[in-house]
Amino acid sequence: MMNYRETIKQIGPPDKKAAAACRRRWNDIAKPLYGLGMLEECHVRIAAIQGTAHPDIRRKALAVFCADNGIVEEGVTQTGQEVTAIVAENFPDGISCAALMCRKAGADLCPVDVGMAVDTPRIEKRKLRYGTGNITKGPAMTREEAIRTIEAGIEKASELKQMGYGLLAAGEMGIGNTATSAAVTAVLLDRDPADVTGRGSGLSDEALLHKQEVIRKAIRLNAPDPSDPLDVLSKLGGFDIAAMTGLYLGGAACRLPVVADGFISLTAALLAVRIAPACRDYILPSHASSEPAVRMLLEVLGMKPVIHAGMHCGEGTGAAAFFPLLDMADEVYRKMASFEEIRVTKYEDYKNS
Repeated sequence: MMNYRETIKQIGPPDKKAAAACRRRWNDIAKPLYGLGMLEECHVRIAAIQGTAHPDIRRKALAVFCADNGIVEEGVTQTGQEVTAIVAENFPDGISCAALMCRKAGADLCPVDVGMAVDTPRIEKRKLRYGTGNITKGPAMTREEAIRTIEAGIEKASELKQMGYGLLAAGEMGIGNTATSAAVTAVLLDRDPADVTGRGSGLSDEALLHKQEVIRKAIRLNAPDPSDPLDVLSKLGGFDIAAMTGLYLGGAACRLPVVADGFISLTAALLAVRIAPACRDYILPSHASSEPAVRMLLEVLGMKPVIHAGMHCGEGTGAAAFFPLLDMADEVYRKMASFEEIRVTKYEDYKNS
């Protein structure tokens, strides 16, 4: 398994020369300067990450980490834990929301069991145990389990790189993971759980208040150290969050851009950046989920999402929706004529003059 500490040491800065060359090509294209806005910015970032003015994102993969959470025992969800495995098995059948969107976007979906409560026949298994502990009664996992699950995510990023993928995305599936994400986020951002806890899949007002109080109880009991992201993760998080954290770290180490999804995915992104600040430059935001903590997380991470559609479906669906936009930008970059080719005077770039 890929070593956690060695991976962090391998994360360096993106290639500024590649970014500058990519920007020059964008400015040579016969269209208004910066006309595709944030799509151009994302494309330039991908060029810097891959270290080339001609980035290759033709092969894309959404890694969906599946895991169960002991906090479900506290009645913080509408559905039972069995739904995690049911949806996970829908991934290879191609009938889940994320699977259908990935197929349309021309991306591959890679589900990985990193902690589901049961075994399923067709999902790749990289789990240490069957679900986390109930965080109102003790820590979610041990520190060693957190590190080893992060390493599973790191290893997945490395494998996908070796398989020729140029762009990854971090997704998840696990009933109860908006509660674990809210607990982790509340501690990392020093906010009351009421500020960062949403309705998940659709809780009533009464159930939402109960969910917030359950999270407060878990934080009081476990008393995580906000300055130690691994302590926060191991005491309050989930195996899915840990594996996504590893995917971000692994992507950064092997120079692969990783697209973040919504609340749970951004919680993992914040953990990854707290562990290795240089990792931030390798994470691309996709959308502004309607979960209440998302805008706070994006602000702290210094990220501006492209899609504002009020989505909160999970699984990596926001990232999957972002893939075609990146493909369209790349198509313009590769194939559109330059000002010189159509014999038109090039625009002056007063923005960066």
